[in-house]
Amino acid sequence: MAIVNENFLKLSDNYLFSEIAKRVKAFKESYPDRSVISLGIGDVTQPLPKASLDAMSRAVEEMGDITTFRGYGPEHGYDFLIDSIISNDYLPRGVELSPSEVFISDGAKSDCGNIGDILSVNNSVAVTDPVYPVYVDSNVMSGRAGSNMNGVWSNLVYMTCNIENHFKPSLPKRHVDIIYLCYPNNPMGVVLNKEELKEWVDYALENDSVILYDAAYEAYIQDEGIPHSIYEIEGAKRCAIEFRSFSKTAGFTGVRCGYTVVPEELTASTSDARRVSLNKLWNRRQCTKFNGTSYITQRGAEAIYTEQGKEQVRNIINYYMSNAMLMRNVFEELGANVYGGENAPYLWLKTPDGISSWDFFDHMLYEANVVVTPGIGFGPSGEGFVRLTAFGRKENCSEAMNRIKKWFR
Repeated sequence: MAIVNENFLKLSDNYLFSEIAKRVKAFKESYPDRSVISLGIGDVTQPLPKASLDAMSRAVEEMGDITTFRGYGPEHGYDFLIDSIISNDYLPRGVELSPSEVFISDGAKSDCGNIGDILSVNNSVAVTDPVYPVYVDSNVMSGRAGSNMNGVWSNLVYMTCNIENHFKPSLPKRHVDIIYLCYPNNPMGVVLNKEELKEWVDYALENDSVILYDAAYEAYIQDEGIPHSIYEIEGAKRCAIEFRSFSKTAGFTGVRCGYTVVPEELTASTSDARRVSLNKLWNRRQCTKFNGTSYITQRGAEAIYTEQGKEQVRNIINYYMSNAMLMRNVFEELGANVYGGENAPYLWLKTPDGISSWDFFDHMLYEANVVVTPGIGFGPSGEGFVRLTAFGRKENCSEAMNRIKKWFR
């Protein structure tokens, strides 16, 4: 008799964005003549950079020629992309990496979920609250999270982020083995400076913990002095794994490409106190369970590091950040409590008059015909907030804010 992994049964049937889609569908069926604008789901709307399109077209032609055709590629990625990543994303910031420390994948979400394969189910785990749901759900699936009591998992350490601490978590009050950090943050849109990030690196080194650092939105950082990589902090290579993505940087949400850095210096312990290289374990995991990102995709990703590609990506990021500035300015004008949107494409809005996240979602949908994301979907401390994304088309974002201004007033 086959037996299921019963940890999957602990997950809610209503994934946050599935529930949003269901409610929006019901609204459209009831009011088919009303146009709905989404500021909720963080999917991009601008097309791929032309440099990437041209490179991918050339790669397609290569795949149609027997002399340049390529079959299985290296599971960890092609050297041409890895070398471009090191030369452009890390060396200019004083971070030296070897090619064996960079693993190309189909996106940061996959790697954030899969990294648990190389870590014991007995590890204690700390997450910020609110938090990107994948961090929690992947630990539920693997059996680390324990049981759910009123939306709180018994075996997870929740690091509360609220107005009082400026949405920046305090260090855990007890020892934890694995720490999830995401900066610039999704969903709250805040960042950590070098001094604040150094506190986490120092904690991890002192407690022999591993930081899982999601830097998918680093390209949106506007302020000098904000670290783009955790490896800008001394000692981080001995305690941190970093995830990056081309999805929100270059519009690759539908193409799928990202990478993970696992330093060779990083080790963890076995149950009998032997030290083991996490780089070697991740390499083994990828070689077994992943056949590599397509050659065509990797050529497209490589192209964003050309001069033309860099300029086109900057234009895309500036486009979205102008949306974020517009939204933030409108909410500030309305006297609303709004956070983020300055170094990240997300805004975190306090609901007025103590309205719950889902009730505010319904008000916005039915009265302003605008979709936002309820904060409670990101964890208990998200109650009373909603997330807005700047990834929409400019004309839609502008129209949505006009609707919201009328509704607020």
